[in-house]
Amino acid sequence: MPRLILLLAIAAVVYILYQRARRQPPHKRRAEYIKLGVIVAVIVVIGLTVTGRMHWIGAALTGLLVAFRQLAPILVRLFPMLSSLRSQAGAQQQSTVETACLRVHMDHSSGKLSGEVLSGPYKDWFLDEMDRAQLDELMQYCQREDSDSAQLLAGYMEQRFPGAGSSEQPGADTRTASPGGMTRKEALAILGLGDDASDEDITAAHRSLIQKLHPDRGGSDYLAARINEAKDFLLG
Repeated sequence: MPRLILLLAIAAVVYILYQRARRQPPHKRRAEYIKLGVIVAVIVVIGLTVTGRMHWIGAALTGLLVAFRQLAPILVRLFPMLSSLRSQAGAQQQSTVETACLRVHMDHSSGKLSGEVLSGPYKDWFLDEMDRAQLDELMQYCQREDSDSAQLLAGYMEQRFPGAGSSEQPGADTRTASPGGMTRKEALAILGLGDDASDEDITAAHRSLIQKLHPDRGGSDYLAARINEAKDFLLG
């Protein structure tokens, strides 16, 4: 009987962890499933070792593999050169606009928008992972909580679903940018520039971005307004 209770308890814990992993954003699920697999493997090895069905060497090797996996991220951080090379290999110039609910990036070379959710029912999800129904649900949340986030999301959806119609509800706030409150750090992020950017760099970045996002070219009113606001702030 005690053994049966233990097995049921273990099965319940594994089930709870599995359900928790399923609720994670898609880009995090793989890591959660790997963790769950490691936990199950450890439980099996411990059970076989305790019952004498596995030699202690096999259990020790399994423990070393688990420890190595846990220490791998720390080992990578101990080699900053390796991390730097990895970051540089995938680095692309991006602009970033952040609101209360969203953080949206724009690739300078392609003009493609991407981003992640900062709050709400889809917190930590990437926008590209979400389907239209999920984005519509997120839009309703943004319209209730923060009009800037709703306008930013509308710009992303206009690019991803061209010609599909607006998701904004009647009576939604139609401001094109937040009045004031911008910092130099935010303005530089919007234009995708560093702290040492010159006036010429600011002007060139603004010109390049506005060509991709201007409303007359099918871009976003809100993003165009934020880009103009960033330029005016930095050159003002």
